[in-house]
Parts: sequence; structure tokens; C-alpha cells
Amino acid sequence: MHIRELSIAGAFEFTPVQHGDDRGVFLEWFKGTEFEARVGHKLALEQANCSVSAAGVLRGIHFTETPPGQAKYVTCVKGAFLDVVVDLRVGSPTYGTWDSVLIDDADRRAVYLSPGLGHAILSLEDGSTVMYLCSIEYAPSIDHGVHPFDPELGIDWPTRARDGSPLDYQLSEKDSAAPRLGDALHSGVLPVYHRG
Repeated sequence: MHIRELSIAGAFEFTPVQHGDDRGVFLEWFKGTEFEARVGHKLALEQANCSVSAAGVLRGIHFTETPPGQAKYVTCVKGAFLDVVVDLRVGSPTYGTWDSVLIDDADRRAVYLSPGLGHAILSLEDGSTVMYLCSIEYAPSIDHGVHPFDPELGIDWPTRARDGSPLDYQLSEKDSAAPRLGDALHSGVLPVYHRG
């Protein structure tokens, strides 16, 4: 497995080695020993999620209060997504910046994001399916969001689907009503950066 740290501390891309023959493909999309050796701690697992999306569905930017904070390990098993990680940790050297990884059913990459980082995915193909491992269970009371089209963040969202057709963005009511980064900062819900 090839592991690369993204431009935001605490976020990593994992590219598995795929073993294929005329029967199909086998790969290890998560391996605890390699994860721990590179990230520096084990991944606690409390919940596993699966989400299926039409092309243009944009989910996020989501984050949880810290503590406890929710870490995620995300992969795409069908179709394609742009996976976006946003540093929402007040005091972080990369606060307000973002990085992205194409996760799809070809390269079969995974993305890990530490607690305190924001997360969004944009489906690039109908029926795209993402699966992710979570370090804590979902709790609505500590779950928050930042608007994905906040100009302060300036995320460069794709305008074309995997097949080249134009994307029509679709957001949930909750994500459409999410505050901008500055408003989230003033409300005091953003996580605080801790070194180490």
C-alpha cells in the first residue's frame, strides 16, 4: 500500500496494491499495521457507513465537535467521488485550506481524516457508492457543517461528471443552510488545533 500525507496535517491518502487476474481483483483497502505505522495511532472503529449518490450530489462539509471528534477512513467501491478535506481547526497552520483526492473504483484509493477536519464528497457518477469507517458513532448534537460553496474556502469543485456531462449540484437542506466558515468561527463550534 502506498500512503501519502495530504497538504493538511492529519489527512492521508492510501492507494492499495490491486491483484487482478481473469477472475477479478483483490485488494486490502485497510490494514491496521500499515495505518498505525504511518499515522501514528490505531483507528478506533465504532461505526461503518455506506452512502450511494447520484452524479452531482454534494455531501458536506461536515465535522464534529472536539472532543470527542470523529475520524473517518473513506473509500469508493463503485463510481467516483471527489473527496475534499478542509482544515477547520482554529490555530492550525493550514486553517481554512483544503485538499482533495479522487476516490473511485479504478485506483480504489482511501482517505483518512483526523478529528477536527472537515469532510465533503461530490459524486461524479450516478450510483457512486462510498463506504467509511468512523471512530465514534454519529451523534447529531455534535455534528456540524460549513457551506461547501463558501468563497472564503474557494474549493474548486468539478463542473463535469466522470462521463463529461455537466454536473448539477444537489445539496441536502442541512448542507444548503450550513454557515460560512467565518460564521462558524464566531459561533464557537469549530475545533481547536492541538500540536502532536
